[in-house]
Amino acid sequence: MANIVIVGTQWGDEGKGKIVDLLAEYSDYVVRFQGGNNAGHTMVVNGEQFISHLVPSGIIQGKTCVIGNGMVVDPEVLITEIDYLADKGVDVSSQRLKISEKAHVIMPYHKALDHAREAANCKKQIGTTGRGIGPCYEDKAARRGIRFVDLLDSGFEDNVRAVAEEKNFYLTRFYECEPIDVEDMITRFRAYRDRLAPYVSDISVIIDEVLRADKRVLFEGAQGTHLDIDHGTYPYVTSSNTVSGNACCGSGVGPRKIDKVTGIVKAYTTRVGKGPFPTELFDDTGNFIQEKGAEFGATTGRRRRCGWIDTVMLRNAARLNSLTGFAVTKLDVLGEMEELKICTGYQYRGKQVYHFPTSLNVLAECEPVYETLPGWSQDLSGVRSYADLPENTRSYLKRIEDLTETPIEIISVGPGRNQTIMLNNPFQ
Repeated sequence: MANIVIVGTQWGDEGKGKIVDLLAEYSDYVVRFQGGNNAGHTMVVNGEQFISHLVPSGIIQGKTCVIGNGMVVDPEVLITEIDYLADKGVDVSSQRLKISEKAHVIMPYHKALDHAREAANCKKQIGTTGRGIGPCYEDKAARRGIRFVDLLDSGFEDNVRAVAEEKNFYLTRFYECEPIDVEDMITRFRAYRDRLAPYVSDISVIIDEVLRADKRVLFEGAQGTHLDIDHGTYPYVTSSNTVSGNACCGSGVGPRKIDKVTGIVKAYTTRVGKGPFPTELFDDTGNFIQEKGAEFGATTGRRRRCGWIDTVMLRNAARLNSLTGFAVTKLDVLGEMEELKICTGYQYRGKQVYHFPTSLNVLAECEPVYETLPGWSQDLSGVRSYADLPENTRSYLKRIEDLTETPIEIISVGPGRNQTIMLNNPFQ
């Protein structure tokens, strides 16, 4: 039985939600191992759209879904999402959804600090979603965090008061903002605790039992490789490890339990927020891709920056994640274009660069080196086999495979489940 990790290979928004939803059909459990509600996964099932931010995408398939210990969770958002999915007829009972007792809880002071910092550093903004993700991970690293097991503990109120006193000092004295009403916060979190208590478990033990029973597990990441806190375009990154290695740390399983890693790559490149973007387009072509691809963030609604596909990034992602294959999404968006470009390397001060630079100063000076390929005019949304793709489309995909030395396993030509060409099912 194969166990698969799904990761993004760019700066997030690659369409992981659809691919997880698709592959969940072949799995028994779906585990989300990092991030928080700064992620947004969009699925379209029978023409109906579902958006999840915390609950793993596999919930739509009726699979048992797990919120891993590597996540940070806003209880209010999670409860709202549970109710939203339940209203749409999705089973989100405590039998179907599990929360790791080791997952950390996003508190109101985390969100307040997030907003206060961005406002105070308006000239050097990171582009955070303001959901309190970073400050919550900070408290986790500083051993000041509140985990779900702590939330359920009788002494959680004293712990919260102690931490909140420090946070209010920063909010009022340093950022000159309003303090958090601590007693009101505690009252609200008592209600959240009571509502979510049935969902909380030691998920490491549960996953181990599942794996011992030879069942299949799909590990779902959020954001993308180049938003990884260690390996991304720091500091314009998220606050967790988004690469496949964190599937183990963020869910409590050993690395020998992972069989394959599928990287999701958009047929072009997008980015939300600040940070370098070598292949970004500022012309009509970029606007065309943005509009046709409806490139707006599922979480923030922010317009996404758009550019050509970058195989320097993809080679970097293939190495960092040990990718066994790609799933290419939104290929249909590139139709109607006379020619397409693929970035094969960078030019930096007269030298060719083929590895993704760590220094943002170097990356900012890198000029993309392009290959130009002919486009296609055919609408791909109705194509269901690789052989029926236009020859130019197949050439485009083949060139990506050659440049990244990674096979393409899945091709998405639209948002619906049926708008998919499965060349090689990673679960088989």
